[in-house]
Order: sequence, then structure tokens, then C-alpha cells
Amino acid sequence: MSVKKWVCLLTVVSLLIQESYCQLDVCGTTSFNNKIVGGEDAPAGSWPWQASLHLFGGHVCGGSLINKEWVMSAAHCFSSSSPNGWNIILGRQNQEGSNPNEVSRTVAQIVLHPVYNNDNNDNDIALLRLTSPVSFTNYIRPVCLAASDSFYHNGTDSWVTGWGNINEGKFLPSPQALQEVEVPVLGNRQCNCLNGVGSVTDNMLCAGVLTGGKDSCQGDSGGPMVTKQNSVWIQSGVVSWGFGCARPNLPGVYTRVSRYQPWINSEITTDKPGFVQFTSSGVDTDSSYTCPGLPPPATTVPPSTGPATNVPVKTTKAPDITVISSAEGRVCGRAPKSPRLGGNSYNVVRGTWPWMVSLYRNGIHICGGTLITEEFVLSAAQCFPGSHLNPDDWTVFLGEQQQKGSDVCEVSLGIVNITLTNHTGTNIALLQLENFVNFSSCIQPISVDWSNDGSFPPGTQCFVTGWGNQDKGRVNGTTGTGLREQQANVMSCGDISSTENICTSAMNLEQGDVGGPLVCKSGPAWFQAGVITMNKDENGTNLRATAMHIFAKTSRFRSFFNKMICDLPALETTTAPNNTGNAAPSSLSLLRLFSFFLPILAMVLLSGW
Repeated sequence: MSVKKWVCLLTVVSLLIQESYCQLDVCGTTSFNNKIVGGEDAPAGSWPWQASLHLFGGHVCGGSLINKEWVMSAAHCFSSSSPNGWNIILGRQNQEGSNPNEVSRTVAQIVLHPVYNNDNNDNDIALLRLTSPVSFTNYIRPVCLAASDSFYHNGTDSWVTGWGNINEGKFLPSPQALQEVEVPVLGNRQCNCLNGVGSVTDNMLCAGVLTGGKDSCQGDSGGPMVTKQNSVWIQSGVVSWGFGCARPNLPGVYTRVSRYQPWINSEITTDKPGFVQFTSSGVDTDSSYTCPGLPPPATTVPPSTGPATNVPVKTTKAPDITVISSAEGRVCGRAPKSPRLGGNSYNVVRGTWPWMVSLYRNGIHICGGTLITEEFVLSAAQCFPGSHLNPDDWTVFLGEQQQKGSDVCEVSLGIVNITLTNHTGTNIALLQLENFVNFSSCIQPISVDWSNDGSFPPGTQCFVTGWGNQDKGRVNGTTGTGLREQQANVMSCGDISSTENICTSAMNLEQGDVGGPLVCKSGPAWFQAGVITMNKDENGTNLRATAMHIFAKTSRFRSFFNKMICDLPALETTTAPNNTGNAAPSSLSLLRLFSFFLPILAMVLLSGW
């Protein structure tokens, strides 16, 4: 093969590889924004991600372009998820007159956040898919989005843009040019004190000038609040709500974008938006702010990232995560932390059950599951009735500790294949992930018990883990959104087949726990003995707490595992190796690599090279 042909081949490969960079090479950049002047007309092209949302021909709300096909806005802008009548205009400068740089698209889909609360505007965020993609220009570009681990100190300079009112009841004068205003971030604790304790949640971010005079207003809703880091603009907030406009001591409240990275990634499966971590420098002054009725700050919450409410919140400080190579990860079932003695805890320590998986369908937690290899997740067939078998509807979350908000260890992946067993009685599901998982101390696989006998004498102590249902409100003084562990004591199954099932004493299991694991310990390592299914009575009704709970024994599906997974690791009880160097690729990894290059090689051969 000539050098020229090698260059052509490598060029093709490089173009395929570049697709994984998504929006990070273009988002948050602008050709014209060199100076910010608060409260004035924005020069054309200064904010190329700004969108104008029109309903039946009139401007209603703002929005921001986050990739070539999706716009982000506020959920409260929409009375329903019907796209009829909506039009998105990008590259617009004035609402009146001609705009030579603008393009217009109708809306194909409106995705409102599944738990948006229109009473308090919590989770006030929406995604709009355009009927056709747009081309990026100097006047139309996507904005970068604040990643989950971002945090904003009190006083962080930010900018808000939109075509809304310039004061309460005062419309933007002709020609209705896009406005820009500089507003500093105000910490959630102080914002709660000013707007009313409990009104500002950890899904919100505040900004404003305490003396008044600078703020967003009606018509700006859904538009972006952005902050510059180095040369990149990052969207930190979505215009959401406030008392009046620009009133003294009443800062505006915005949807905190960094809380929604997992949800956004679950809805936008290709051409992912560019997420960038924003980190404020200096010392935050909001952590010590207090007022009557305001609880003391949680010690685990970094400055200004958590809400000033009595709801426990997660830390967003990065934990000590150790990346583990695939070869080392072959020793499965090893957890950095141990479960609490006695079990039944809603405050599981991160790293206790690193194989736990949360399965979301259309943005809502449906079932649990377990990571059993770098590519496969095990769950229950009950989670996938006929109408739920489309892999595109599902997202897998790994490293997740809390259902509400995001976790520093959290990783989300799509599913490319769902395979169910067809045994008599209870069945399981095997989910193939779109990409291989990188193991860490937060994310590890669990060994599956696939021995021939799979015997568990009565009295054996095991554990079950899961998130249960996520709409039940407070449970035992907590929010009920954290991963829960329960100790499971094996008992005799009586006249039920013990070769196909494992029976334990009664536990409080819910529909959202289905698909999760029953795990037991062998030496230093945990292994999965069973899959949680929901016991039903003769009428098919779920039984939450019975005298006995029945689990589908994993060893029953040995032949299925052998057929589906060529490199399923066996139960390992020896000490894990300590090397963290580069591991040799597995046979499956090599097969994938070969299958990637095979079409290219075929093209080369067919072309006569």
C-alpha cells in the first residue's frame, strides 16, 4: 500500500474518532463578544446560542442552543408537551425588522422534566428537538453546559440575555434588540432568606444585585445565564422565577443546569452537548449566612452548591476515585466499603455496592440492576414488558448514590440490546451497554453465582439493595431517594423449588427494587445469588411484605450466561492484584476493535489498493 493510501485510510479513521468529542470543540465560543456592558443592547453575534421561542408567531420565552438539533428552555413556558405552533428562531438580534443572520425551525419534540413542579418551579427545565439540524455560523453556535461537579461561589460574575420586559409592566422598546445584563451569583442560603426559607431548592441558583435595578424579567424565561471560564462561556442557569423584576433584596432564581447533566444525556443520545466543569475561586461567603428558620449548613456540602433547606443533600466534592484497569476489574465483587451491621439503612456509604445500577425509562427510575461485566447489566424480565423493549427508551446509571440530583461518581450509558430468557416461571434480562464501562472504586462488577448446585442453607445472611419507588416522599425522616440496603436471611422455600429460587424472610421491597440483586459473600468477595422480583398473589397484585420473599436464583440461567457472554468472570475469592498499569485487552475488546476496522479494510480491498 502506498504512503498516500495509508494517509487516506488514517484520515477516515481520524474522522470517525473525532465524532466522540461532541460539542466541546465548538460550544461556548463567540467571534464578537469582546466586552460586556450590563443592561444594554447586545451587539449582534455576542450571544450566538440565544434562541427566541415563538408560539403562533409571537415571542414567548427564551432558550439556548446546546447542539445542532436541541434547544434548552424552562418547563414553565409550556402548558403541554405538544410541539404544535412552536417555532424556534436562532441568530436573531431584533424582534422587529430584518435579521439577515437568523434561521428558523419548527419543533419536533418537547421534553419536559418528568418531575417538574409548577407549584414551586422545582426542576424547571425543558428540552426542544428541532425538526432539522442547524449549521453553525458566527451568529449561531451552541453554549457549553455546566457539568455535574460545577459550583458557584457567592459573587461569581454572570450574564443574562433575553428580549423580556425592561421593567415590571414595561415592554422592550422598538426595535426590541436582544438585551444583556451582568448579575453576580448570590448563595442559596442568603437567597432563601431573602425570598422565603424553603423556596429555593438545591436545583436552583440565584443571581442579582441587592440594590436592585438589574435582573431578568417576563419574556426572558427559559433564556440562559452564562459565566465565562478562560475563553469559554458556560451556561449555569435557566431563567425561572422571581418576585417582580429587579426589586431590591429579591434576587432572580434560575434552574441550576449542573444538576441535570444525567437527565440531559439520557434524552440526547447522539451529538451530546458539551459539559464543562465550572469552579469558582476564592472563599465562599454564603456558607456562614443565616437567618431565622434557616437550618445550619450541611458539613458535607461545598460552598453555595446545596440548598438552605432541611433536606439532606449530597456533597459535590470529588471523592477519592481509583481507576481500575479491566484486567484488575476481573476480580469482581470487591467493595471499598462494608454494609452496616443489621442492614436496612437508607444512608448507604458510597462504594458499599459499586455494582448497583439504576435503570431509567424516559427519564424516570423504573428498576434496579447490576453490572456483571464491562459491557453487560443484569436485571429482571419483569422490568421489560412488550411495550418497554425498545433499547432507545432506556438509560443505565452507574455509580449513583442518590436518585435526586447528580452524583460525582455517576456515569450514564445507553442500551443497544435487551435480551430476555424464556424459562418457565421467573425470567431475567441481560442489557448490552452502548460502550464499555471504566471500572473505579465507585463502579465495579459483581460476580454472578452460576454454579450447578447454588445451595444456600437456611440462616445464610445476604443483602438486597435498591432505590424502591421514587414518588413516596419522606421515609423514616429522609427523602427516600438514597440507595437502601436490607439484610436478607435465607430460609427454607417449603414446597417451592429451591433449585430455581432462593427464599428469605419478609422484607419491604417495592416495584422500583425489581431487577436488583440478592448478594451473598464468599471469602472477601460478594457474589450475586439472585435477582429481585416482585411476589404476586393469585390476582397478579404485587405483595410488598409477605412472610417470605422469593428470588430468581442466578445459577438457574447458567446456559444463558454461557451463550450470551463469552468472558463472564467466575466467582473469585483470592486477593485482587495491586497493579494499576495498562491491562491486556479482553477477547471481546479485541473482537470489537477488529469489527470496527473490518469495514474500512474491506473498502480498501474492494477498491483495488
